[in-house]
Amino acid sequence: MSLSRHAVRSVLASTSRQQLFSITSRSLSSANDVDLVVIGSGPGGYVAAIKAAQLGMKTVCVEKNDTLGGTCLNVGCIPSKALLNNSHFYHMAKHGDLNARGVEVETKLNLGTMMKAKETSVKGLTSGIAMLFKANKVTHMQGVGSISGPNEVTVRKKDGSTEKVKTRNILIASGSEVTPFPGIEIDEKTVVSSTGALSLSKVPEKMVVIGAGVIGLELGSVWQRLGAQVTAVEFLGHVGGLGIDMEVSKVFQRTLAKQGMKFMMGTKVTGAKKEGGKITISVESASDSNKKEQLDCDVLLVSIGRRPYTEKLGLDSVGLKTNQRGQVDVNERFQTSVKSIYAIGDVIAGPMLAHKAEDEGILCVEGIAGGAVHIDYNCVPSVVYTHPEVAWVGKSEEQLKKENKAYKVGKFPFIANSRAKTNNDTDGFVKVLGCKENDRLLGVHIIGANAGEMIAEATLAMEYGASCEDIARVCHPHPTLSEAFREANLQAYCGKAVNNV
Repeated sequence: MSLSRHAVRSVLASTSRQQLFSITSRSLSSANDVDLVVIGSGPGGYVAAIKAAQLGMKTVCVEKNDTLGGTCLNVGCIPSKALLNNSHFYHMAKHGDLNARGVEVETKLNLGTMMKAKETSVKGLTSGIAMLFKANKVTHMQGVGSISGPNEVTVRKKDGSTEKVKTRNILIASGSEVTPFPGIEIDEKTVVSSTGALSLSKVPEKMVVIGAGVIGLELGSVWQRLGAQVTAVEFLGHVGGLGIDMEVSKVFQRTLAKQGMKFMMGTKVTGAKKEGGKITISVESASDSNKKEQLDCDVLLVSIGRRPYTEKLGLDSVGLKTNQRGQVDVNERFQTSVKSIYAIGDVIAGPMLAHKAEDEGILCVEGIAGGAVHIDYNCVPSVVYTHPEVAWVGKSEEQLKKENKAYKVGKFPFIANSRAKTNNDTDGFVKVLGCKENDRLLGVHIIGANAGEMIAEATLAMEYGASCEDIARVCHPHPTLSEAFREANLQAYCGKAVNNV
């Protein structure tokens, strides 16, 4: 029977490094070799490298870019959240929200300063990883790492030289890259991926976003707040991507539309061309190819997802193949078909999320050290950092219906929450799904301010198998937004919340 994550970590916490490694100490590397080479220093890779070093492994982390942190810290999660936060402040000031609160301001956008603030955040965090590597005695090698044998990684450096590293184990943590759109060439100036959209030199008059998933909505929100007319073109019939609850998705789209974002749902892009400083995008209905239309814009953001990055990894040299999705197949210990080679994060199955990669990195190296490995992917939360934020963990109503699982619903709107009222930020609600038979929490879906912070409590509750009654009986501080989570569970448990009619 699988151990719970709590049990696994309890065992590891009470086990010394010497005890942990006594399981495999006879095969530890010699002084000239290393125990683990991690290829990639994104959230999964750098966390795995640090944890491995803390467990006593001689560890090397190979990174192809000049700075550590991978996509997330350099051109993903971190810079996008800096722009989302500061563009929200600008939007509040520009549209009278601050004035209505008694903070009277004259608003002027300084895009250069906003971009510098973003860059400062990125630099602080990427240099912080370098400091953590030094403190934990992780060796950082800059260059392109490729597998040249079951126990060897070749690092090609900037000057053209190569260095071979003998290692007992290899961990692939190379992350993902932007999925290209067939026939549309990205130049990162006017036709941009998420990378270029983080560094535009001016606010476009019109922006078209291909894809209304998490990245498209977040970056579309940034530029819409700063003054662009943004239109999101989405092939599916809903916004928010995979896993989002459909009730939440509908409210989410309606809320963003109120803010000024336009949507073309059930629509596919068939091509784009640049002429005279403008971009013309050809679209048609996903259900009727006779319904065609053209859109024009100054900037086109291609945001149709990401794909595993396995280029130049040397997988063929050891007989490793990728599946139809370009992923590396692994077993429950993150081990590939080659026993000494492991893989985590975006290159394996599952959601492409930084925190998922971090957990996998820690568990993988604990497993290499002889510990137990267990992760419940149903307890990996997702967050969209727009305003309002959207966050969820566990099952959606649609998934439960598909599984023929009997469930009950508890909902509580933020308009009935005292903290949301005092903040004058009452959009959204908390929705919980509980098992009809035993009251166990099955899923939580939140749309509202700070949903990304609130979802952590829901994730913890699900990880420990809490019931809706358990949460309803936990004292929550007043006044806080988290009380809405308690009230929703109260309704799911006994049929009625206290502070809502």
